[in-house]
Amino acid sequence: MRYLIISDVHANLTALETVLADAAEFDEIWCLGDLVGYGPNPNECVERIREFDHISLAGNHDWAALGRLDLSSFNADARTASMWTQTALSPEAREYLRSLPTHVEKDGFCMAHASPREPIWEYILDSNQAYANLEYFSASTCLVGHTHIPIVFEVDEQRRRCETRIPPFPDPLTLGSHRMIINPGSVGQPRDGDPRASYATLDSDTMTWEFHRVTYPVEITQERMRARGLPRRLVERLELGR
Repeated sequence: MRYLIISDVHANLTALETVLADAAEFDEIWCLGDLVGYGPNPNECVERIREFDHISLAGNHDWAALGRLDLSSFNADARTASMWTQTALSPEAREYLRSLPTHVEKDGFCMAHASPREPIWEYILDSNQAYANLEYFSASTCLVGHTHIPIVFEVDEQRRRCETRIPPFPDPLTLGSHRMIINPGSVGQPRDGDPRASYATLDSDTMTWEFHRVTYPVEITQERMRARGLPRRLVERLELGR
């Protein structure tokens, strides 16, 4: 099986369409949460992913769009975007988001939006946090999103710590020999200084993982955001990858 691994689409339909085209053939999509929020096309992104065999998880912005989180915990721009998304969601998209689980295990992989310890909100930003999360899942590999940064935390059993590995890599990663926590990065709002959409592919037959980046027409998403009155900072950050 070949899986397309995506996260943090954030209602950026243009980026999602570009990733779908770039990934070519795959059997199933695994979406690690935050399909909506920030961006201008929440309903269209929900409709598009539902055209494929897929697993999708609930993220913090998905819950915010449903009113399941207190928006006072968001910064001003995120709060404004979440309130807009709440009003923009169709009944069908709202019902779909309500149905999403917070974590899933499939084919030997653990999946959560934020972390296995706290699936909706915790940011795994460093090796210490990654190591602390190991006791919260039993699978060899855990897939997370939320930080918008592609990264690998690989366990060194002898030293009892996680090593941090940052793509790009010259060759695909081989999975299974060491426990890992892997983040594919963000499709719709990368924050590692690279504005290109970030995603990954997983081949479960060879147990290999590949990170990918693809350029998409950021200006289309920006224009749609401006037309909807979304915050200027959210519009501008797309071209910076920050």
